[in-house]
Amino acid sequence: MASASAPDRNAKDSKNDSQTTLNVQDASTYNKWQRKFAMYTGITLGLPEEVVRADQMALYHRTCEGWKNELLNYSPGVVFMLKHLRQMGSPMPPENIRCEPCIGSREGGIAPQVNAIYLCENVIKSKVQMEATLMHELVHVYDNCKFNMNWMNMRHQACSEIRANSLSGNCWWSREKDGHPFTFTKQHQACVRRRAIMSVRNHPACPDDATAERVVNEVWESCFNDTRPFDEIY
Repeated sequence: MASASAPDRNAKDSKNDSQTTLNVQDASTYNKWQRKFAMYTGITLGLPEEVVRADQMALYHRTCEGWKNELLNYSPGVVFMLKHLRQMGSPMPPENIRCEPCIGSREGGIAPQVNAIYLCENVIKSKVQMEATLMHELVHVYDNCKFNMNWMNMRHQACSEIRANSLSGNCWWSREKDGHPFTFTKQHQACVRRRAIMSVRNHPACPDDATAERVVNEVWESCFNDTRPFDEIY
């Protein structure tokens, strides 16, 4: 049988090269889709779990940073709190508000020693939730700057938790109606009290539920009525 001519061989080689390129592109596209699907759903589709986990954590971090930057610039409550902290000589620059992975269900916290706030990027699921969390922590920072807080004192913590839950949006009707019994009569106060008691119960010096409730009740009236720096409940 006669061998293929040079033009025929060149045409076949070109076709094979094109097919190889398409196969590589298809594989790359599928791999991207596979990783994105696994990242959003947690279904690995044969991918190593550590790859899926790393992709998910990267997504959490990007999302957290995006929401944070929007809130620092456009949330009226957050902008208001940041302004008052600057006026008090305790500025909270963006780099001191950190998106970090957390263990458990906690949404955020403060590190008073280094004047920092952390937001739990793997727990916070919406910008609305992040706004309430950031406001909550900013109230704690405000209290720490203005009142020289002793966080090992349960009464100090109880007072700041009452203020933070009351002023942050943690007890907005839209959040309460989805997760806890809702009543229009004194619903806000009931939510603030419940959340403050839960926080004090986690204090290392708190021995039991009864102590947490007693401490919150002791400081309730003065702390709930203190809306600084707001004129009224946010």
